[in-house]
Amino acid sequence: MHVLDFRQLQALSAVASEGSVARAAKRLGWSQPTVDYHLRNLDRLVGTDLTTRSTRGSKLTTAGALMLERGDEMLSLADRALTDVRDLAQLGKIRLRFGTFPTAASRLLPGIAARVAELGIELDATLEELAPLITRINQHTLDAALVYAAGGYRLPFRSEVHTTHLFTDPMLLALPASHPAAAQSSFDRRSLLALSSDSWVMGSTPGDTLDDLVREVFASEGLQVNVAIRTDDYSVVLGLIAAGMAVALVPSLVSFNPPEGVALRPIDDPMFARELLLAAPAGPGGPSAAVRQLAEAVRRSISALS
Repeated sequence: MHVLDFRQLQALSAVASEGSVARAAKRLGWSQPTVDYHLRNLDRLVGTDLTTRSTRGSKLTTAGALMLERGDEMLSLADRALTDVRDLAQLGKIRLRFGTFPTAASRLLPGIAARVAELGIELDATLEELAPLITRINQHTLDAALVYAAGGYRLPFRSEVHTTHLFTDPMLLALPASHPAAAQSSFDRRSLLALSSDSWVMGSTPGDTLDDLVREVFASEGLQVNVAIRTDDYSVVLGLIAAGMAVALVPSLVSFNPPEGVALRPIDDPMFARELLLAAPAGPGGPSAAVRQLAEAVRRSISALS
């Protein structure tokens, strides 16, 4: 079995940058025969010439340019892996001030905390709604926060805040099982707008992009959402719907084991989804190694739910 050697990629990258094997060898601190050796082995591995040589120097073939593009990605990833592990090893025991919204905390926080604890990272967790989380990240009183945005809305973070996409969470229409529309297997925008006369449950904290999205969709058709109840607690939302009092949009993260009497239906419109993001103040090099490990722990915790 032939295995790609990172030294082959380093040799190819140096030749591409320097334009000759001799100058590539000088740049790498290798002998010229060593550079030649790794280039020949790489040619044999891929089954074609990746460089052409002349009296004017060396240049990459079309295949070589593609290999360089992929190779630079692999070298960059390898460097990042080494940096992350070294940084994490030097951190020892570290505490991160981590904020999350309650819906995510109920399903994800135990798994996230357990996964980062294995890496020597402890979480000081804070549960807040979206707007307070954004404020605390902008003020640097949190090291990282799990937040969400819907319908293409941009969250009002300061320029130094870095966001990492983690998961697309489809929204579901929750309505009483006895509701006439519950017979539908799914909803599109038109059938959703047909519920304009129903009582809706919406969040009680300003700044929720999901609420803004629903209001704007209805307003685009000259309709107004009939907001009968406001609460940020999805267990209350589902309880009200089970009692036949309202309808609402709920994220798929809360759809596990809904109470009896609640019908959950998908919405056939990609706009009705929220993007889960990890936000963290970051320097020019991006988030710290600990925050990157936290992002991976969140991803794995989400995957474990499916």
